[in-house]
Amino acid sequence: MSLDSTSRPDRQSLAALVPSRYALQVGDIEVLVISDGVLPLPPETLATNAEPAELAAWLDERLLPSDVFKWPVNVVVARSGDRTVLIDSGIGDEFTPSGLLADRLMAAGIDPASVTDVVITHLHVDHVGGLLGEGLKGRLRPGVPIHLAAAEIEFWKSPDFSRNTFGGMSEVLRSAEERFVTVYRSQLRPFEMEYEVAPGVVVSRTGGHTPGHSVVRVASGGDRFTFLGDAVFQDHFDRPEWYNAFDHDPEEAVRVRVRLLRELARTREPAVAAHVSFPYCRVAVDGDVFRWVPTLWEY
Repeated sequence: MSLDSTSRPDRQSLAALVPSRYALQVGDIEVLVISDGVLPLPPETLATNAEPAELAAWLDERLLPSDVFKWPVNVVVARSGDRTVLIDSGIGDEFTPSGLLADRLMAAGIDPASVTDVVITHLHVDHVGGLLGEGLKGRLRPGVPIHLAAAEIEFWKSPDFSRNTFGGMSEVLRSAEERFVTVYRSQLRPFEMEYEVAPGVVVSRTGGHTPGHSVVRVASGGDRFTFLGDAVFQDHFDRPEWYNAFDHDPEEAVRVRVRLLRELARTREPAVAAHVSFPYCRVAVDGDVFRWVPTLWEY
């Protein structure tokens, strides 16, 4: 089979042929998981407290390269009744090859102007950058409410990076947060611990990764689905004790993720995290740790 896409002007590029969205029904609520691309970072960002040999073995067992780990960047859209909720916005124009959300929303038939609410799990650049990029900024309906934890807003007034175990991007994180708050300050709708954004769509503060980090739970008709934000990364199913480089409180982040993984293993519901393999998974208990159970795609 030839992979040459240049000799046939009508042939789509390989990038265009990669699946970028996956829909599932949660009771009466439509959930769409959309890939914003991938974010290549040093593997050490996955596990700053792991022995180098142990991290290398984890990568090798999964037949992954030793010099880079491509973080998936996932965004969720939930349609409940007459509400369309965008949960996180990806990385926008800040980095490539991610920042594909605007085009992929349109390809999925979602006009940004139809979004009635935005939820931001936390103010890291790969979650707010999409709203700063030209693809979405200015195309959302004027004044669309943006829901996030009050503790997150408070933290970023004077952010403390002293407990982060990887300091290489503090200025990037700070810059994106400042620009985001400047642009959208009047639209921010802070909540304390929990808020129902739309019927059956509830955002809940967990803390850990950042002081105001939140997850979003979707429930309808006995069905459930959870968006985990940055509470869980790909390595955390079998290494939940590993610190992610961008955890602002690593010890609390471990406690939060173990609690959430136990809950998901008990309910057996589908879940997706911002940086866990697209499109979603389930969680099982595997001895003293957990097991990532990828979805079987339904065509």
